Amino acid sequence: MIVESIIIIFFALAIDFTIGDPKNKFHPTAWIGSLISKLTPLLKNSSDNLEKLGGMILIILSSTIVVSLIIFLDFGINLITIDYLSIIISVIVGGILLKTTIAIKGMEKHALAVVTSLENNNISSARDHLSKIVKRNTKDLDKNHVFSGVIESISENTVDGITGPLFYFGLFGLPGAFVYRVVNTADSMIGYRTNIFKNIGWFAATCDKILNYLPSRLTGIVMIFSAMILGNDWRQSYKIMIRDGKKTESPNAGYPMAAIAGALGTKFEKIDHYYLGDGKITFSKEHVKSAISLMKVTSIIFCGIVVLPVMLLLSYLGWWIHA
Repeated sequence: MIVESIIIIFFALAIDFTIGDPKNKFHPTAWIGSLISKLTPLLKNSSDNLEKLGGMILIILSSTIVVSLIIFLDFGINLITIDYLSIIISVIVGGILLKTTIAIKGMEKHALAVVTSLENNNISSARDHLSKIVKRNTKDLDKNHVFSGVIESISENTVDGITGPLFYFGLFGLPGAFVYRVVNTADSMIGYRTNIFKNIGWFAATCDKILNYLPSRLTGIVMIFSAMILGNDWRQSYKIMIRDGKKTESPNAGYPMAAIAGALGTKFEKIDHYYLGDGKITFSKEHVKSAISLMKVTSIIFCGIVVLPVMLLLSYLGWWIHA
């Protein structure tokens, strides 16, 4: 069983590195987002407490639906009486499903779309592309702040879109990866501190902070090793992560961002919010390409030194939940 799950992880990574994401209408994350968007308007209420309760029900209900579908699918596969065929189908289906919770190639595609616009001196298009992957207002950003936003997004997405779901797959199998994806998707949609979502999205935002606490810090550490392998400044990566990791409003986002800022010898700035790093706010396409390389290498190393040991330990203790 544990070997099967290990194969699922690397099959999922192979699919993502080579093929990337399917179209939205076939993507489980898009279905999760659609479910959340349909349920959210039903939760509006004049009572703050009732809205918060509704937000809790939203996450619990969405997670229950998703996990139930996974369990039902696993039950169906287990009905196959030919053992080797059951294992092959389980690995293929499990790998495809796990792949849908991670987005390495997708992040690379979005990042390079911004870079291409900047290379064509189309700052307006670059800002538009950037707005699809960051929460900040991009309409007045200059070229270097657009670059900064892209690399910060790559850094943060390494957790949200790769190591986070893989970490919870290591702990709880596919149900863990998908519950993480439900929470992370809900946080990105309704976890904003606005009058519209501040109550309904409170539970999603809180869960996201809790779930990302360990993955964000472990990812920052693994990024230091990735910097060492790729010839970046790993010592500075460590120094800046320790010094600046707590400077962001999010208790988790700063660690991978600071690690990459140090590794690249540059400085990230979110205007009126934070500075991370000791370098200059001056960027080029090469900085983005280096950040993408760090993201890719980190995803592989994270599986090797975090996810697999967790799975092996749980398997040894008899606690591993089959994917």
